[in-house]
Amino acid sequence: MPLKMYCAGLLLPGERKSVEPMAARLAPDNVRRMHQSLHHVVADAPWSDEAVLAEVRSYALTAMRQKGPLQAWIVDDTGFPKKGTHSVGVVRQYCGQVGKQENCRVAVSLSVCTSQVSLPIAWRLYLPHEWADDQARRRQAGIPEEIQFATKPTLALQQIRSAVEQDVPRAPVLADAAYGTDTQFREAIRSLGLPYVVGIMSSVSVWKPGEAPLSKRKWKGMGRPTKLLRRDSHHQPLAAKDLAQSLPASAWRTVTWRQGTKQSLRSRFAAVRVRPAHRDYWQSEPRPEEWLLMEWPRGEPEPTKYWLSTLPADTRLTNLVRLAKQRWIIERDYQELKQELGLGHFEGRGWRGFHHHATLCIAAYGFLVAERSRFSPSARAGKLQLCAPKLPLHFKPRGSPRPGRAA
Repeated sequence: MPLKMYCAGLLLPGERKSVEPMAARLAPDNVRRMHQSLHHVVADAPWSDEAVLAEVRSYALTAMRQKGPLQAWIVDDTGFPKKGTHSVGVVRQYCGQVGKQENCRVAVSLSVCTSQVSLPIAWRLYLPHEWADDQARRRQAGIPEEIQFATKPTLALQQIRSAVEQDVPRAPVLADAAYGTDTQFREAIRSLGLPYVVGIMSSVSVWKPGEAPLSKRKWKGMGRPTKLLRRDSHHQPLAAKDLAQSLPASAWRTVTWRQGTKQSLRSRFAAVRVRPAHRDYWQSEPRPEEWLLMEWPRGEPEPTKYWLSTLPADTRLTNLVRLAKQRWIIERDYQELKQELGLGHFEGRGWRGFHHHATLCIAAYGFLVAERSRFSPSARAGKLQLCAPKLPLHFKPRGSPRPGRAA
């Protein structure tokens, strides 16, 4: 019952969704008792966040997929500005919410999405070295012993592997350049058999279309035979930015990927097949070819965005662009989670409370996602799959005509 009441408090109208104001709205005649109950379920009760998120995923995905298949798994992180230094995970670091270095904590998530909606299915606080290596801080915040420092790409890979093990319906993985630039991150996704469309920095090195590193040096019978690929002064990869700027004007096409609030969203794109080159001189085989997608909006002095993708070689440019741009949906849905359901309103300082609050926010959001999927404004009559009880045998609605009298 306290768990249900907590979710009800998150769903009710109100500016703040922390424990005290929710208790006042839920039980105005007995605020203290409700406060104790809500505080216990979020800060102290040892229930499993992973188990609850699995149930939410199962419940919401069934409704989501009635409107269309999953299109992507989306890796993202979101920041929560926070004053002071005692709340778990808070340090001065980049915060996407304010777009600069700020005192905040950051959580890494994995979401699944259709063309219209997304749902977080995994959630973990990023624990910086300042917290992971400080035993006094760890004890005070109740950080489990098994939680150690891990980079954000490492946390994301843990979430992706868990989703694969739990047989979540597979879809291409999307991520921004903070993750996609990491070669090990991309190779780990490929090893799991998942395609990806991930952002990269303009400095990522690639081979020109049709080129690859030089094969291993021919053994001359002396010394140890080498198996490593080679480069020389005349055969070098180049940065993605340099490749984009070397393409002819005919390589760029204007693509519209979705309808915005005021107008269609479109830009110029080019896509070529390349081999990533990062430190491939330590490898014995060249990396497989994949797509390098580039965006160069009209009026800009140079290309602005880059992606690498392992989608099939016959993928149309329009489909490549639309999937790369599908990450926008997570920004919209996180805005709703934060503003409407109070994802960032938790005022406690502990590890357990931070994750419990986020899990229950996601549970409440999963309920909304499922209900919206069932009651779409465009749903046709008779397609809502509602079970209505049978009317009594002799029931007559008020105002219905009386049967004619016998002559």
